[in-house]
Amino acid sequence: MSAVIPPATVLTPVQARERVDPRGPRFAATLTTVVLAAVLISGNGWLLALQTLVFALGALGGLGRSPYGWLYRTFVRPRLGPPAELEDAAPPRFAQGVGLGFALVGTLGYLVGPTWLGLVATGCALAAAFLNSAFGYCLGCEVYLLLRRGQDRLRPAGQ
Repeated sequence: MSAVIPPATVLTPVQARERVDPRGPRFAATLTTVVLAAVLISGNGWLLALQTLVFALGALGGLGRSPYGWLYRTFVRPRLGPPAELEDAAPPRFAQGVGLGFALVGTLGYLVGPTWLGLVATGCALAAAFLNSAFGYCLGCEVYLLLRRGQDRLRPAGQ
């Protein structure tokens, strides 16, 4: 479950790295939506390969290492007020991993074949990115939370 910390709370450097301004992932989802729509319109597998790299950097290196995270921190965040709350970085990072999986499959479909596989995988990733961008509903984050709840139920009491 996503832990919310008021912005005035003092965090250790490790804790600060584990929290994100929730507007950042939504900004990234907007850019991702535009890129994935362009992939579907153009059929350009190399453009999807670039988006795959963006997903990989966000999932494996953390949201702050993603190019979209850098754009948000550098150009958008300074123009906004402070966030109302900070959120756990694990769910959106997991969502980046899910996006990475779909983008990898889509890239293979476009570049190696069959093309329909690229279309379907890109369409699924686009649908999830659009939900986050337009409505603030992170599908990958929700899957992460469901998996955590399931894991918690399987853990013996007292652990």
